[in-house]
Amino acid sequence: MQRRFRGPPTAVIVTAVALIQVVGTVFAAARQPDHRPLDVLAFGLLLLGPAALSLRRRAPLVMLPAALVAAAAYLARGYAWGPFVLSLAVALILTASAGKRVLAWTAAGLGALALAAAAVVSGDEASLLRAFGGAAWLAILVLFGEGIRLRSERVAERHRQREAAEQQARDEYRLALARDIHDVVAHSLSLINVSASVALHLGEKDPGQFRPALETIKAASKESLAEVRQLLGVLRDDVPLSPTRPPTIGRIADLADNARNAGPDVVLDIDPAAETAPAPVQEAAYRIVQEALTNVVRHSGAGTAAVVITEADGELLVTVDDDGAGAAGVPEGNGITGMRERVAALGGRLELGATPAGTGWRVRAAFPLPAALPLAASRREESQ
Repeated sequence: MQRRFRGPPTAVIVTAVALIQVVGTVFAAARQPDHRPLDVLAFGLLLLGPAALSLRRRAPLVMLPAALVAAAAYLARGYAWGPFVLSLAVALILTASAGKRVLAWTAAGLGALALAAAAVVSGDEASLLRAFGGAAWLAILVLFGEGIRLRSERVAERHRQREAAEQQARDEYRLALARDIHDVVAHSLSLINVSASVALHLGEKDPGQFRPALETIKAASKESLAEVRQLLGVLRDDVPLSPTRPPTIGRIADLADNARNAGPDVVLDIDPAAETAPAPVQEAAYRIVQEALTNVVRHSGAGTAAVVITEADGELLVTVDDDGAGAAGVPEGNGITGMRERVAALGGRLELGATPAGTGWRVRAAFPLPAALPLAASRREESQ
């Protein structure tokens, strides 16, 4: 849809054009005694053109023909030359800038033909030159209106693109917050729920088992509360009073400890070079392991899980294997969707499926790494 050229207020245009046409033509007529003197009809035609401009919004298709008829009638009556064509010029510009190209060029063509016919009838060489110049000016006016229209459309397109980019940024921001909230709350609540169930089950047989379960609940709820406060501080554009540690690969050991307290045995194998990865990659790796261990605790019924993080071929590989039932046949929830979005945002890939031996479930994410990481790893190995 084309954006119409708005321009100055209509009342301002009509008033200004009427004053210029009437006053300017009166002064010009005083120096042209050989032309018909201005009479009531002449002033009526001089005011008809500006009056037609008032229709630019209500009846734009009538504006230009009315201005053209007023100018042609004034010229045909033989009145003095002057700025009587100003309303026609403004009408041409407004019509072309509003996107009505056929009407604008048709009116310009009719005006040029009228000028040429008048010049031929008069037989004066000067009239032919004036007719040629008038036709050229009519074309220039239409092109000027076209230029205004094109500029207006470019401005509108830039504005639309800017709004679309801002909306996309807001959507991505909300998705990022939704992923963080899900990862934090789902992981912590899952550990709390499982630990509470274990405590209730074992408490009847061995009250001494209460303490490890309660310690797990305490640690999980404390960490969850701190991270939720951090997210709420972001939502309020405020700085948290007690900022939490950023999720990094070095903190994955805490995830493993919490998962062990909830039941399954978790084995870690983390390449030290992985801790030199960029912060966004480390955070994504942490969240992948967090969600995978949450699913191990909640759904798989696994007894053991292995977390392996290594660097190979310029990629950081994050693998979580368990010996449980996995997620085969289970619809993907927000957690899996969040993992896919995190991996895709960093240009990586995510694989979900059975382990190669077919005895459990595997979650593997691969993140591309800067070229400097393998070099840092090799130097670390040489220094050891």
